[in-house]
Amino acid sequence: MRRLGMGVAWCIVSAAVAFAQDAGQHSGKAGLWEVTTTMTWQKSPVPPGSPGGPPGAGTHTTSVCLTQAMVDAGALFPQSRGQCKIENKVIKPGTVTADYVCTGKMKGKGLLEATFSDLEHSSGSLHFQGTLDVGSQARPIEWTTVSTSVLRNSQCPSDKPQAPAAPKASQ
Repeated sequence: MRRLGMGVAWCIVSAAVAFAQDAGQHSGKAGLWEVTTTMTWQKSPVPPGSPGGPPGAGTHTTSVCLTQAMVDAGALFPQSRGQCKIENKVIKPGTVTADYVCTGKMKGKGLLEATFSDLEHSSGSLHFQGTLDVGSQARPIEWTTVSTSVLRNSQCPSDKPQAPAAPKASQ
């Protein structure tokens, strides 16, 4: 069976956290962020979590340290990754919506929605439907992620690695 996990995992992780940005306004604060993401599979081409398969469902929490420059560059905003792109982005006060479109080994479209109540809290969701090439066959794939992000501390512990800055071209 061919390895599917990494490409699907990047799509899921890259779209899990979202903040809206307005020109000249910070989209969040620098510091230690805690991101909790719950993933569910509606359709998977192979059993999730199996060797070579997509990541398993469940809830995962991670911490990431961001500088203000990283936040301002869009590190908290959903990113295009590989052959999956953010398109038709609509930013309104307190919300952002967009399409998450994949055109490679995984083909399909997802609806990304995010809200933020302030510069220290965000929630978002992504529901994706499409196909994933498994061998020579295109098999149905459908998954949903729901996430929350909370600023836990304005200072990062010295033992926490910083997240890479987001590429500006994908905003």
